[in-house]
Amino acid sequence: MHTQLKRIVIIGPESTGKSTLTQALAQHFDACQVREFAREYLEQLGRPYNEADLLKIAQGQIALEDAIAKDCEKPLLFCDTDLYVIKVWSESKYGSCDSAILQQIATRHYDFYLLTNIDMPWQDDPLREHPDAAMRAYFFRIYSDIVQQSGVPFAMVSGNEEERLQAAVVALQGL
Repeated sequence: MHTQLKRIVIIGPESTGKSTLTQALAQHFDACQVREFAREYLEQLGRPYNEADLLKIAQGQIALEDAIAKDCEKPLLFCDTDLYVIKVWSESKYGSCDSAILQQIATRHYDFYLLTNIDMPWQDDPLREHPDAAMRAYFFRIYSDIVQQSGVPFAMVSGNEEERLQAAVVALQGL
């Protein structure tokens, strides 16, 4: 592992370009990246997910991130989501969040958040649940509050894919 590894989380509501931005940033900076574990978990599940699955997803996300961080020889690690996303998802769908997830959130350290704005058009996907504009705005406000209250530096990125990438690159200068 790189001794000064900086972890940058791309966070925001569904269909706001997080995965695309994560990949583009990793390529731009020749950095390591962590994909979203939930997507592959849900694609292989073979049934509708339930509340217990969210803890398994959280554990998988942590394991994936930690394994990549351990082997990363680059100074930057871009994370396509973090456990806050699972917390928001769980509270929205089930009205609560497993205490094990909350405990992990309290112990994880990140160096920067990139908050993806909802100004991108919605892309249909069988794994996405909230295409309504009002719900997208609701979740954006939640993620905005999270990054503002985290104490971690952050920047919001907006626009098309290229504009988001350029805004993120500028925001990360000096990190």
